[in-house]
Order: sequence, then C-alpha cells, then structure tokens
Amino acid sequence: MIRKRYIFRQFLFQLVFVLFLTGCGILEGLQDFRSQERIDVLFIGNSYTSSNGLPDMFERMAQSGGYQVQVVMVAPGGWTLTDHLSSEETLEKIRGNEWEFVVLQEQSVIPSLTDTRERLMYPAVRFLHDEIKAVGADTILFMTWGRRNGLPSEGHQDFASMQAELEVGFLKIGNELNIAIAPVGLAWLNGLQSASQLDLWVEDGSHPNREGTYLAACVLYGAIFGQSPEGIGYTAGIDDDWGLWFQTIAAESIADYSEHLYLP
Repeated sequence: MIRKRYIFRQFLFQLVFVLFLTGCGILEGLQDFRSQERIDVLFIGNSYTSSNGLPDMFERMAQSGGYQVQVVMVAPGGWTLTDHLSSEETLEKIRGNEWEFVVLQEQSVIPSLTDTRERLMYPAVRFLHDEIKAVGADTILFMTWGRRNGLPSEGHQDFASMQAELEVGFLKIGNELNIAIAPVGLAWLNGLQSASQLDLWVEDGSHPNREGTYLAACVLYGAIFGQSPEGIGYTAGIDDDWGLWFQTIAAESIADYSEHLYLP
C-alpha cells in the first residue's frame, strides 16, 4: 500500500521541516498564522491558476490544516504578468486589501525563454513585488511546469529540458529580490520521475488535470505556511493513498527548495 510505503518518509520530512523552521525562526510565525482569524491570499495569473479551481483547492487544504484562509483570484486566460501590471483591476486588487500573501504566476512559456523573461517577466515581477510590499504582503513566485512534450520550437525537446530552463528563469528573479518560490514545476518533475504512469496534464499537454492542480496546491501550502502538507485530510476527491503520495512528493520538493523560501 502507498500509505504504508510512505509512513516513514512522512516522519522524516516532518522532522526536516521542524528543524528548518526552528533554524529560521519561523515556528513562532506559524503559531501567529494559526491564531489569526483569517489569512487573505491573492492569486494573480492565468488559466494555469484558474484550472480546476486551484485557489479554492488551496483554501480547502489550508482549512483542513487548521488555517482560516480566504482567497481571491485575478486570472484571465492567457495573461502575462505584463498584462497584470497594466491592469487597473489587478492593481486595485493588490492595493485594496491587507493581504498576507500574493502569488504571482507568469505565462507558461515566458520564464523558459532567456531574452523574453529578461524583457517582460522580470520587469513585471519587480513592479508587482513593489506593489505587494507596499501593502505589507509577501510575494510568492509560482514556478510553473513544462509542457508534456517540451517546446521544440524553442530548443526544449521534452518536458524535463523545458522544466530545467523554467527553474533557471524563476531562480534568477527570485534570488535577485529574495522572493519565495513555490517549486510546483519541480514537484511535477519529481512526481513524474517517481511514477512513470502518472499524467498531470489534460489533452492539450499544457494545462493541468485535477491531479496536477492538487499537487500544485500541496506545494503552495508547504511554501506559504512553511509546513509539510503530509497528513492533510483534504485530497480534492483523489484516492487517499494517492493523495498522500502527492503530499509526500510536494514535501520532498519543498524541502529541496528550503533555501528559496524567504518567508518572515
């Protein structure tokens, strides 16, 4: 059984999280989050964020973990972060509430293209990050996943090669601004390498199916709250054993990325 197979790994990852949080002084902050009446999280992105109701899935997972969370989403299909910085609706959403976290999801291809991310993504992230800081919130960069068959027209011959370049793109701006990175794409890579039969995309080979979105929600939970998602009761209708498997893959990926979680 999957649950038996991962029970010991669950203990190890929980221990890693406790040690990491203690060393960074985050445990006290987590207690504060749990005691808050409500944690407001704004999601800014496009159809990768809106597919399968990712923000709502994250909210239900957070509530299952003991957090009172309210989410708001601004995610028109196909939008880039450049579109968002030019949008009064997006800027009004950022400025109109005392958010705890704002999640930024760039268009799926831009972060994998060196010249395009330098020209479009990075200026947009810098601008939006300044807006987010002005309202006292923390920025979370949503590292997206590569396409099932890569992007051969741009030299990314398969998913893994596209994912590697996406990671480079997110790391550069994340390190520049000390922004936390939710390594969703890395979790997809780890999951697909661990279970070759797994498919996280819908037919277009780009957008996520329910399992792909659930894995993204697990990663966002861990990245935002600094806590392993393992053991969360909410599995979005996915079989409990597979739900735990996704939670464990997310925990492993977050632990590997702990140095890029610049949370207070």
